[in-house]
Order: sequence, then structure tokens, then C-alpha cells
Amino acid sequence: MEGKDVEKEKQEEGSELSAGNQSEPRLIAFVCNWCTYNGADLAGTSRMKYSDNVRVIKLPCTGRIDPLFIVEAFKKGAKGVLVSGCHPGDCHYTSGNYHSRRKYATFRDLLGYLGVDLNRVEFSWISASEGNKWVAVINEFTDKIKSLPAQTTDIFTKK
Repeated sequence: MEGKDVEKEKQEEGSELSAGNQSEPRLIAFVCNWCTYNGADLAGTSRMKYSDNVRVIKLPCTGRIDPLFIVEAFKKGAKGVLVSGCHPGDCHYTSGNYHSRRKYATFRDLLGYLGVDLNRVEFSWISASEGNKWVAVINEFTDKIKSLPAQTTDIFTKK
């Protein structure tokens, strides 16, 4: 009998979470293992409040982000993509964040050609000690995405 009560409680919790989040846009954050991920962890362990609509994908370095990851995130339904890593000059792998910026600079035109609103992609540099900055970036990016016109069709539809 207790097992059924526990199962019912879990189902109710799941429905509350999904119902409460439906108005929030789904965001994907590709983050550096060494800096931004630890900054996000600091925000969490410090119990700072920020939007919970972001899904974090941890990579060794922002320099390892294949630009097609961004395309795939949009294809899977993300409304915005954040790429965040170490501050320039502080990369654990020396120059990975510089490589990431260069890749995006050349890839930007292709995203525009595919029909991605470039306001839906953002780069940010957050160190491990900047939990407050993580909170600010996530909340500002969420507000920015919410303020953009709702897309009723596929994000890749050319206008």
C-alpha cells in the first residue's frame, strides 16, 4: 500500500514540474567544465534563485563545441542557446575560448542563412567564482528569449 502512495506522489510531483515550466522557453547551455560549470554549481550550492528552464551540457572546453551542436539544439526544440566558458586568457586549455569565438564568428552567417534568429544565441564568459554572474546571465537570457517574437513555425523556416 505504501508503494502505491509513493508512486502516486512521484507522479503528482512530475506533473507539477512539467505544468509549472511550460511557459518558460527551453534553453540549452554549453558550458566549460573548468569555469562556467563550477560557477553554476556555486550558484546552486549557494541556493541562488534563477530560471530553471536551462539544460546544461558540460564539455571539457568551449573550444570543443562543434558549431553543429548549436544547430542540433535548435532542431531539438531549444528556443535559445548559451555558450559559456572561461574568461579569455584564463582558459584551462590555454586558448580554447579563443577558438570558440573564432568558430562562432565564421559560423554566424550560416546560422543566419538557416533562419536562426541570431538574438537566440549568446556567448558569455563566467569563471568558477562567479555564481552571481551565472544567475544574472541565465535570468537576463531567459527574459531576452521571452521578449522575442514567438515562433509559430520551425526555427529553420526561411522568411
